[in-house]
Amino acid sequence: MKYPKHPESSSLRAIVQKIASRSPGASAVIAPNGECCGYGELLAQIDSVGVALRAWNIERTDRVALVLPNGPEVATAFLGVAAYAECAPLNPAYTRDELEFYLTDLKAKALVVAANGSSPAREVAETLGLKVINLETSAQHAGSFILRGASADEPNPPNNDWGRDDEIALVLHTSGTTSRPKQVPLSHANLCASASNVAEVIALSNTDSCLNVMPMFHIHGLVGVLLASLHAGGSVVCSNGYDPRTFPALIKDFKPTWFSAVPTIHQAILALAKEDSTVTFGKHLRFIRSSSSALPPSVMAEMEDAFGVPVIESYGMTEAAHQMASNPLPPAERKPGTVGLPAGPKMAIMDRAGGMLPVGETGEIVISGSNVMAGYVNNVDANEAAFTDGWFRTGDLGYADRDGYFYITGRTKEMINRGGENISPREIDERLLEHTAVAQAVAFAVPHKSLGQDVAAAVVLHGGEKLYCRALSFVILKELKFES
Repeated sequence: MKYPKHPESSSLRAIVQKIASRSPGASAVIAPNGECCGYGELLAQIDSVGVALRAWNIERTDRVALVLPNGPEVATAFLGVAAYAECAPLNPAYTRDELEFYLTDLKAKALVVAANGSSPAREVAETLGLKVINLETSAQHAGSFILRGASADEPNPPNNDWGRDDEIALVLHTSGTTSRPKQVPLSHANLCASASNVAEVIALSNTDSCLNVMPMFHIHGLVGVLLASLHAGGSVVCSNGYDPRTFPALIKDFKPTWFSAVPTIHQAILALAKEDSTVTFGKHLRFIRSSSSALPPSVMAEMEDAFGVPVIESYGMTEAAHQMASNPLPPAERKPGTVGLPAGPKMAIMDRAGGMLPVGETGEIVISGSNVMAGYVNNVDANEAAFTDGWFRTGDLGYADRDGYFYITGRTKEMINRGGENISPREIDERLLEHTAVAQAVAFAVPHKSLGQDVAAAVVLHGGEKLYCRALSFVILKELKFES
């Protein structure tokens, strides 16, 4: 399968403008209460943000942080800020210390925060000397707001002064689980390419509507849902996040054609459906998409059986502006346990020395393409380690089969070395999840006096289930036995 490497739109504003020019009244952003924002209204909202930012002397290369709850306002605010500056959405649940770290590390010039919110971000920003901009919602349309703050110069139109091409639109941090979080700068071109790739692989059109349950400070929600939908001229129902109390009603009321989430949310939805037989998706749903972490094949099978639609597993990461590979829609073959075929960037398997490995051999997955970042911000060592001959090293171990489907077997830094034998935690996770009593499972390394490392696992059972482990061998997975 081939996907476009150079989409028409080279800026986030251009994505919206293209649809607004031909269908200004078409729904783009929809609020949980049913209010809509058309593409023409969305374009006007984006440009109003540009006017406000320039009045505060915020230029295209300045960083503006967003600390806003999930919903239509954070979606439209992201689009507006990213169109005219470098946008850095942050988790509104961050503590004061975390906010201080990220705002300082970003060298942000301003912070956008809800006018009626109680986030500690406002106080942190004031302490750091940042401009604090209040977002006040208005009743014009879904996602409509006004920006207010400190004294500003006389507002002037941006005069086509929006970002484009290789200028940075979005800055996110890596998770930082093994080292200090790194800044990932994503250009307009990176984001537009990835949005196009996602829309192409799942065949999105202007008749599609997505129910978003992903946070809008994460690349999955920003690109895999919002930008991909807008690129296709579709609409996005911007919920306040996944909530089992409201999810069934949102599905029933808005009749989305698809939704995308992480496996944890999919497992929660599946559990909800098992508990409540009235939770159904109807004939309006075309498919369900999963990304951001591995979806156990057993969970995929259960979801397809419960909801009667294909589940499409995709593979992405922040440095690639989200999507790298994806299983295709039917009638093409979907292979459970794989992340699918390359879906935008080139993909290959590389050994430690930088040599390419043949089909079937395990090594590090590497990528190259227009959606891949140019490099981490101010981090020479990290960039030297991450790039080899123009290929970005994902840190994921895996292999490709003869059909071109990629399998992930682990992370280069998470393999468990048990007495000299490398063990993949993912393989253990999937084996544990095959047991009918297990809802969630994760394997990890623990210290061992003679082996160096041994394997442990944390298991969450389905409600009411009991499980007694009689014999457990992590070295030979086939010897994994249970007594319940």
